[in-house]
Amino acid sequence: MHDTPWAPAWALWIWFGLTLLSVAYVAWDLFTRTPEMKVMKWGWVLVLLYTGPVGLLIYWFSCREPSPGTHEQFIAPLWKQAVGSTIHCAAGDATGIIVAAVITSFFSLRMGVDIWVEYVAGFAFGLLIFQALFMKDMMGVSYGEALRTSLLPEWMSMNAMMAGMLLTMVILMTSDMRAMEATSPWFWASMSAATLVGVVVAYPVNYWLVKNKLKHGMGTERALGHGGSPLQEEAAPAHMDHNKDTMRISSNSLPTASTATHSGHNSTVLPGMNLNEEAQVSGWRKAFVTLLTVLMLAAGYYLAARYGDLSMRPGEAMDEMPGMPMPGHRM
Repeated sequence: MHDTPWAPAWALWIWFGLTLLSVAYVAWDLFTRTPEMKVMKWGWVLVLLYTGPVGLLIYWFSCREPSPGTHEQFIAPLWKQAVGSTIHCAAGDATGIIVAAVITSFFSLRMGVDIWVEYVAGFAFGLLIFQALFMKDMMGVSYGEALRTSLLPEWMSMNAMMAGMLLTMVILMTSDMRAMEATSPWFWASMSAATLVGVVVAYPVNYWLVKNKLKHGMGTERALGHGGSPLQEEAAPAHMDHNKDTMRISSNSLPTASTATHSGHNSTVLPGMNLNEEAQVSGWRKAFVTLLTVLMLAAGYYLAARYGDLSMRPGEAMDEMPGMPMPGHRM
């Protein structure tokens, strides 16, 4: 175990300041001008809290509407749809992991135990809340059916996300044990770094899931409505009639979109968003990718054990660094 600082305090505070500015801008842009679905708006805000300026760059190039009425065309490419799926995954899984890490930091659990508590919390929060609860309306099914449908894809995503996050957390906390204390800025910096690595590791898995229609991609209120259900053209608000060309989507204006039937009406759905369409993926391919994500998680754990210390616990064997009292230090 070491107490070697991996980042100076002033750099952390600059990062936190830039993070707040990034969150403020993205929240303003999403809730005033970009017609992303509501669940994804909150998902982006949550992820920006963890990823700061890097998350802002991802948002800018993958989701921000470049000009009015162009969001559907802008987010249609598969790589952007996969970004949306990964952000949705991070909003649920990473949030559960971070909340659990905050709580467990006050119980002095050993890191080898702590990471699995966080894994269960992240998977539960991502599956039960961000997947099944928030997406059941868009899928047009009950909560139980949404839970069943989301279980395997969410587990795949969680394995990849945790593989990157646990490795990063363990290495950074081993290098500087202040990062194990939830009252320390190094803790929050390590969680930011862990989330960024987790997003990178989880992206290829989410790309495959979206491509094979096992997970949703990025959406838009103009195509899917404020609640996530496909927007019925005749149900558009009367005060929008003067701007039908920008508020309603036609297959002519969005050639990359597909047309799905919902409640007897046709509505345009972006690639990766038609979850009612049967996924054409063989059982062995699902099993192979699932096994691959389990191996990714195992590799993350192995590397964490190899280059970090899974036996450490908060407040244990830490010497206070000169001029820097140890937050929440327990004797």
